[in-house]
Amino acid sequence: RAVVVAAHPQDATLGASGVLQRLHEHGTSVELVVATDGAGRCDRRAVGESLLAQGLPDVRVRWLGLSDAALADHHDDLVALLAEPLADADVCLGPWPDDPHSDHRVVGEATGRAAPVTTHRWSYPIWLWHRLHPDDPVVPRDRAFVHRLTESQRRRKTAGIAAFAGRFEAGPILDTEILFRQPPTRTAPLARFTDLYAATTDPWGTATKWYERRKRAVALAALPCERYGFAVEPACGTGVLTRMLADRCDRVLAFDPVTEAVRQARAATSGLPRVEIRQAELPAGLPAGPVDLVVFSEILYYLDDRDLRDTVDRAVTALRPGGHVLAVHWRPWAAEAPRDGIAAHRVLLARPEFEVVVDHRDEDFVLHVAVRR
Repeated sequence: RAVVVAAHPQDATLGASGVLQRLHEHGTSVELVVATDGAGRCDRRAVGESLLAQGLPDVRVRWLGLSDAALADHHDDLVALLAEPLADADVCLGPWPDDPHSDHRVVGEATGRAAPVTTHRWSYPIWLWHRLHPDDPVVPRDRAFVHRLTESQRRRKTAGIAAFAGRFEAGPILDTEILFRQPPTRTAPLARFTDLYAATTDPWGTATKWYERRKRAVALAALPCERYGFAVEPACGTGVLTRMLADRCDRVLAFDPVTEAVRQARAATSGLPRVEIRQAELPAGLPAGPVDLVVFSEILYYLDDRDLRDTVDRAVTALRPGGHVLAVHWRPWAAEAPRDGIAAHRVLLARPEFEVVVDHRDEDFVLHVAVRR
């Protein structure tokens, strides 16, 4: 289910018509939420005509009825009004929060605040092309994704814009649309993972899915040393990888912030005296060291800038010279994550204390092993 939020009646057509057509073509339920009424009844009729021209006749439209001139004064009201339509959205698209138009900024920021942590958040620029240069430092090029319109999508978009004739000055119809990923800026909340474990005992299928089994096999094969002394595994989950690390290490300290995960990990490693399972979270859970191996599996991308920086700092301090850090992460971008796996690895490996000795990337995950200088 996709929800597109617009400050003005024409915004979604201008900024994201091709994307919405693509979603609709692939069976996604699309809903449009418009913050202002524009010219009232005339614009409501124009939106209906525009959606029909775009091949989107079954898109539901919600009108919030706010005034253009008052949007800046109703930011909190907007967040409250958007909470209900966004409550179960798989993906939402809102105006780019740094768009030069003040109404777009207000609605974009409110959309980000109202969207649940489980919703994939995207934004579409509109006035960027008129008032900013694409190379302007404010443009988040590292989070920019391109949708190239097909000829039929371009034709329908042109017809959709024509339905608003006389209400604004339309520029040329571009062959591409740019969307910016708008990830959360804070570390993924513990409650999200607690809920996952409450719903199922193994939320990620770590014991059964081929992705998980293959990833563990590649990760363990990538470790340069046959044996390690002291290894630390944050976010150990159900303890499947922990058991395998115990076969290669004299001692393993694993921890997780979720009570149910800790319970399962302790059960999985019972009878292994060299393994200790604690309830703790990053960055505070990392010990002072000296440590021979730190394993970051599917955790770094969930950390915000500060927590990630502090986690890397602690890992550098804890590892002895010659010790290894193993990082392995899923390549797609989780809704709850402030960044994707490659971006998380980029932060980790930017530290001059690390020298990369293994670099593996495939369509599913990215894996690095680095040695502490």
